[in-house]
Amino acid sequence: MTLLRAATDHDLPGIVVLLQQDALPTEDLADAEVFFLVEEHEAAITGVIGLQRFGPAGLLRSLAVVAARRGQGTGRRLVAQLEDHARSQGVTELVLLTQTAQTFFEGNGYTLIRRDAAPAAMQQAAEFRTLCPASAVCMAKLL
Repeated sequence: MTLLRAATDHDLPGIVVLLQQDALPTEDLADAEVFFLVEEHEAAITGVIGLQRFGPAGLLRSLAVVAARRGQGTGRRLVAQLEDHARSQGVTELVLLTQTAQTFFEGNGYTLIRRDAAPAAMQQAAEFRTLCPASAVCMAKLL
């Protein structure tokens, strides 16, 4: 059985492993307030996505799916569920940085923006300052 749910503190070690397998940043997770959704399949975390709030804007981060579950809609379900959650929390725009998933996010309605066009508070986050290289593309979607 597959379940999409909010992550708990108990899930964090598994989330970190999954993110590290995809070479996604984990260094700031102890300090950053990130809401995670996970996909659980047969009692194992098989997908994750995170939301870090900056007022009415949110940083979509940490989308990862285990290799065996890719191509089955897991990423799209996680993005859609995170967008619904963000809307319910008053977030009106999602921004993300990616080096590998531009086409995937374009297919989900995200468009390229200049990195310096992201909200100023978001630009101060570790993800923008140090964790994602300048070569990462910045994308956004109004909710």
